[in-house]
Amino acid sequence: MSSTPPVARQRRSRLLLGAGLAMSVLLTACGGDDGGDTAAGGDEGAAQEFNDVLTFATGGTGGVYYPYGGGIGNLLTSEVPGLTVTVQETNASVDNMQLLQSGQVQLAFALGDVVADAAAGQNVFTEPLDICALGNIYNNYVHFFTTADTGITSVEDLAGRRVSVGAVGSASEVTADRILQAAGIDPQADIERAQLGVAETVAALQDGTIDAGAWSGGLPTGAIVDLASTDDLVLLDTGQYADELAEQYGDYYFALDIPAGTYEGQEEPVSNVVSPNILVVRNDMDEALQEVITRTIFENQEQLETVHPAAEELDPTTAGDIPFIETCPGAQAYFDSVN
Repeated sequence: MSSTPPVARQRRSRLLLGAGLAMSVLLTACGGDDGGDTAAGGDEGAAQEFNDVLTFATGGTGGVYYPYGGGIGNLLTSEVPGLTVTVQETNASVDNMQLLQSGQVQLAFALGDVVADAAAGQNVFTEPLDICALGNIYNNYVHFFTTADTGITSVEDLAGRRVSVGAVGSASEVTADRILQAAGIDPQADIERAQLGVAETVAALQDGTIDAGAWSGGLPTGAIVDLASTDDLVLLDTGQYADELAEQYGDYYFALDIPAGTYEGQEEPVSNVVSPNILVVRNDMDEALQEVITRTIFENQEQLETVHPAAEELDPTTAGDIPFIETCPGAQAYFDSVN
């Protein structure tokens, strides 16, 4: 894997509400007469109140992380008394792990390969990060895409062409470089390399300044939907490299089809390298807060499906089965309660 340089912090300052605030959980006994401990499940019961402002690191506006994360943030803010979640636009996975470790954000989306590297302290991460998972949320499909007028029909055809491998500090860049290498292409020397977010990649394809782009995202990705509505979209087969990537890097890579009809004009399924998206927090988040965030997300699946179809993949019976990072104890308590 090629090294990913530090990420320039260019974000919307209006979304940086509450970054770095310490999280506190206030446990208020209901009906207690002396302020002493009240056992959960007793006659008097126990109520939890939260007084937290959390910042959620997502991704670029043209992908899935940002709108889906916004939906989760709105859900948590409306359903959990005393909790406010604001969404931050970022360059996605690598960027998000660095922000989480520094304490600038408290929730983050990241792709499986980057999460595995962060948890193990390898590749771009010089030491293991102090993180755990609230669950596997949905799968990312590694789109290598172009338009029919370029004549490109395979990943091998990208040699010598102008290719955006994804934004600096994104999982798209990490996985795109690995796929190019598996196809026998040096991602630094054998292409004219550009590093753009998915919306910028689509714009560059449309104005002819690049020939193809890579994007790791859920189905469907809005910017690619827009491209397919105006141009003859071509999706390249990346699934053929999944076994090689899994053998070399880890079992967070596998192959699935992008179903026919996912994008306008796409008449056949296209095999893709796939990796799971993980919702990640720091280990020092209060366990009660871990549990209520996890429970609220998974028990409001139908509401989140109205935000993005990727929410259809939410499954509490399997979401905690992540071999490359520990599941947070609060999240595990919820998953155990439904399994």
